[in-house]
Amino acid sequence: MKHSRSRLESLSDGVFAFAATLMVVNIGATTDFSSFKAELPTFVSFGISFFVMMALWKLHYNFFRRTKYVDNWVIVYNTVFLFTILFYVFPLKSLASAGILKIKMTPEELAELFQLYSIGFALIFLCLVLMYKRAFKKDEFNENRISLLFYKRHFFIFVMVGILSFFIAYVHIGIKFGLPGIIYSILGILCYAHSKQFRKKYPSNTLSI
Repeated sequence: MKHSRSRLESLSDGVFAFAATLMVVNIGATTDFSSFKAELPTFVSFGISFFVMMALWKLHYNFFRRTKYVDNWVIVYNTVFLFTILFYVFPLKSLASAGILKIKMTPEELAELFQLYSIGFALIFLCLVLMYKRAFKKDEFNENRISLLFYKRHFFIFVMVGILSFFIAYVHIGIKFGLPGIIYSILGILCYAHSKQFRKKYPSNTLSI
């Protein structure tokens, strides 16, 4: 059974707004200039977290731009996606703050933080994979249906890299050098290779990305 896409998008936008509010809590509680200078690094870490959050909002927005199909399964996956966004706020902001403020953490604490981050990262993109998979399967009259298949596979790469980062952090490989975070840099290479392979299999004039 298909449902109202506009109401689902409105609910999702509200959750994103709430997540952004959670990130800014306790920032700028005082208004004098000396306090502002002291809190400037915190503003920077908030800025990083905020723009990452907006990038995730854009990915969510793009899904509903590429398909109008909404059923109970899409609602379930979207709900888990939004729940994870709220969870993701805390490890994301903590990692940004640890880097900007140079907060001293033990290797064990840093490994646990990377694990939390990678769990949220992988789950967010797994939800997108499942949403695209469902839309590709059911939205048979979509003129750009092949794009749904492309993005299902594209975001699955993100899931696998997130799992790899979790494993690296779990076994404490390269924690002092931030290897669980550095490993995300391979996303560009993997996504490029996938895009090139996908375009070979499917003619470019049938793929609208």
